[in-house]
Amino acid sequence: MSYIITISRQYGSGGHYIGQELAKKLNIGFYDNKLLEKVAADSGLCIDFIKSNDEKKDSIFSFLGLPEGTNYLTASQRVSLAQFETIEKIAQSGESCVIIGRCADYVLRNYKNLISIFIYAPIEERVKRATTYYDLQGKKPEDVIKKIDKKRANYYNYFTNRSWSSAETYDLCLNSSIGIEKSVDVIIEYAKIRLGKL
Repeated sequence: MSYIITISRQYGSGGHYIGQELAKKLNIGFYDNKLLEKVAADSGLCIDFIKSNDEKKDSIFSFLGLPEGTNYLTASQRVSLAQFETIEKIAQSGESCVIIGRCADYVLRNYKNLISIFIYAPIEERVKRATTYYDLQGKKPEDVIKKIDKKRANYYNYFTNRSWSSAETYDLCLNSSIGIEKSVDVIIEYAKIRLGKL
């Protein structure tokens, strides 16, 4: 039986690492930046073009000057649609995996064996993680965290018409301040309950 676990996450909550360790422990595929390479191979789009337009919401200025009724896709729309198609192909292939971000929970909302997770943490924990693991020299960590969370929320809400940080959007919301390993264990136990076995 194949299954897919999607992880949306607040910046600095450790969601990427939780997903990575989860995939390793379950011995299944892991898609974060690796997904972009697959999108490039599937779509023929340049990898640099994909990276520069990854998880971006269009500005209103993207459409200025276009004639009314123009059938036009912005760069971010082209990349997002290509990502969504690749995510669907992964699900259709029968591969079990963990997918980070990119509206994967929405794209696969009708997929039978989907478990959607939202990872969050108190701001103090996120600041500590961000300053320890990410290059934030000369920047105010809280400002960076708020900016990236806003970007993720705008992107998700724009493409899904759902609320990125709303509990009802996901199967499980998890406070990662319990630690990476314990978070992984909680998700595995929850997945066993939902799917019967892994």
